[in-house]
Amino acid sequence: MSRLAGRVAIVTGAGRGIGRAHALTLAAGGASVVVNDLGTGVRGDGADAGPAESVCAEIRAGGGQAVPSGHDVSNWNEARQLIAHAVDAFGGLDILVNNAGILRDRAFFNMSEGEWDAVVAVHLKGHAAPSRHALAWWRTEAKAGRPRAASVIHTTSSSGLCGNFGQANYGAAKMGIIGLSKVLSIEGAPYGVRSNVISPSARTRMVAGMTGADQLGAPDETGYDPFGPGHVAVLAAWLAEADCPARDQIFHVSGRRIRVLEVPRIASETRSEHDFTPSALGDALADRFVTPLSPFDLILG
Repeated sequence: MSRLAGRVAIVTGAGRGIGRAHALTLAAGGASVVVNDLGTGVRGDGADAGPAESVCAEIRAGGGQAVPSGHDVSNWNEARQLIAHAVDAFGGLDILVNNAGILRDRAFFNMSEGEWDAVVAVHLKGHAAPSRHALAWWRTEAKAGRPRAASVIHTTSSSGLCGNFGQANYGAAKMGIIGLSKVLSIEGAPYGVRSNVISPSARTRMVAGMTGADQLGAPDETGYDPFGPGHVAVLAAWLAEADCPARDQIFHVSGRRIRVLEVPRIASETRSEHDFTPSALGDALADRFVTPLSPFDLILG
């Protein structure tokens, strides 16, 4: 792979799991990578620079270029510093992979304000803050006659697309990310910025505690793992290419299967020559409802 040669990438939450796979795959493709990770636990507690440093060491051992970052992407000012860190280290920025996340699952009727705020901050604001400052930098570059074929890659979830018990905070943030990407796609287009979303199915620390996670099978006898993070990273690497045609798309990745999702999509329509009454609506809509999917319907179906 060399289609990313000369491009500069930031990957948030890159110390483990899908983020690590993103960083390694982008570096293997020739990109210089800022490996951003606070080294927290799944719930967002603690801090450890080791995971980010370890991924950087792997990249350098393979002949690539990487620098670590401990910037908190849920902090507006630290997100600005993260963008500056990439520019200072490698002379620019072409790719932003928003991947950092935590979980604080609890049934909504028992969820605390702190559990809500922490998850929404890391996921939704943690996507928005780096994207905002990256877009501002790309806009300045374009206006100065130095446009870059920039790519922003966001991470949503089947729990957001379908809902999942105990994840009101996570699901709301993950659907918000889709809205963010759509606006970024519109506002970034004049400056050469594309924005797309990936919904990954992969075996990670965050997925391990989800209801139904035991349905994710182990690697088969050939070593093929349908839920290995590397499958997600290959799609991200393609989206990161300068000439990738994808814009304002939502992808679901599960092993060797990639689906392009429509959100929203008109599933049915009911019209009347007269104003509706509640009873008329009941008759008109009785057979028009959409059957909800569970996250594992999407992942395994």
